[in-house]
Amino acid sequence: MTELFTNSLSILDFVTIALAALAAGLINAIAGGGTLISFPALVAVGIPPVAANVTNTVALVPGYLGATFAQMKDLKDQGRRLWLLLPTGAVGGIAGGVLLLNSGEKLFSDLVPYLILLASGLLASQDVVRKWIKQRAEATGSGATNEAWTVLPIFLAAVYGGYFGAGLSVIILAVLGLVIDENLTRLNAIKQALAFSVNIAAATFFLFSGQVVWAAAAVMAVGALLGGNLGGRLAGRVKPQVLRATVVTIGVIVALVYLFR
Repeated sequence: MTELFTNSLSILDFVTIALAALAAGLINAIAGGGTLISFPALVAVGIPPVAANVTNTVALVPGYLGATFAQMKDLKDQGRRLWLLLPTGAVGGIAGGVLLLNSGEKLFSDLVPYLILLASGLLASQDVVRKWIKQRAEATGSGATNEAWTVLPIFLAAVYGGYFGAGLSVIILAVLGLVIDENLTRLNAIKQALAFSVNIAAATFFLFSGQVVWAAAAVMAVGALLGGNLGGRLAGRVKPQVLRATVVTIGVIVALVYLFR
């Protein structure tokens, strides 16, 4: 089935999704929310929403891997948390993938504008979440917490991540900040590792779904890697708030187009 989509893609279509993936990689490296650019681009070139979502998940995995390695130093001495939370994220990611592939094209298509609006709202609230976590850490100090309380909300967030994914990082960061007494930098590192866990699990499951448009995924993976590298270089020059506001605006516009088309 995906071969038909590949054969229907023109050179202009490949250029479009490559540029969208480059933009997504750059945005993810600086502010987050790149899926709000790359997913609509796949749908715009004629790939059905479920296949577009699956392909997007597979294509953007290298970017999550790179971001996780970039924060590896902040994951030191957090082994117990990782042993508890990473498998939770992986199982939730697979569960979300199963839910996606069994929800049907029509249901997912109907949900797409609302998922994009939800993701846009989550992205818009990112600074508020970070500020709250920082204030809470300063007020309570760091200390031991029963981190098992994070398992259920992280699992539910991971299910959402496997199903759609945009805005997942904000949900994870909020859950971690609510339960774990830790500084924002180290929480951010756990968040990055968890997001990678969710996405690699979902992507691995999708490999056998028959829904991956491989030519598009390959082109996008290259674009996302280049965009992530470029984003890392520009991180100190581009204000995340400005970029995030731009992505949120685009997300809302895309959602409204889906709603009223």
